[in-house]
Amino acid sequence: MRQHENRHRHRGRGRRPARRSTGSATAPPSRLSSVAGTRVVLVGLFSAKEKDFGAVLDSAATELAARGARIVGRFVQRRGISDGGAAKMALPFSSRTLLRSGKVREVAAACEEARADAAVFVTPLTELQERTLTVLLGCPALSLGTALAANRPSPPAPAT
Repeated sequence: MRQHENRHRHRGRGRRPARRSTGSATAPPSRLSSVAGTRVVLVGLFSAKEKDFGAVLDSAATELAARGARIVGRFVQRRGISDGGAAKMALPFSSRTLLRSGKVREVAAACEEARADAAVFVTPLTELQERTLTVLLGCPALSLGTALAANRPSPPAPAT
């Protein structure tokens, strides 16, 4: 019986080799100092309950364009239409990427084709999501709030 236990002990997740970095690929910069003059792919994750997601994307595009960005692509991931139903509508599909893997590949291809300088997510991103998406998309991934904050003028220095 002991032999049987040992044989099964090492199966599953524990046997998966660790990912190794080749060292040749460099991650793109994760932050932008300004969106002015940049090519931006706009991405949003929306609940199926949210009917006006187009207006939300339009508003985000208008705000970015007012700061000098050029929108070169728009992507929407809907949640709650299938796979999980109403109970999971407000949750991301992935804690690492927010989106499904197919949508991430689609956005990455669009970023590469359009030579996008950034992917701006209407949905707020965690630091982990920003780092992961930056690597997967090949350009900085940031939330709309971060992109807009980068373009705020700095307060004037106090007079002395």
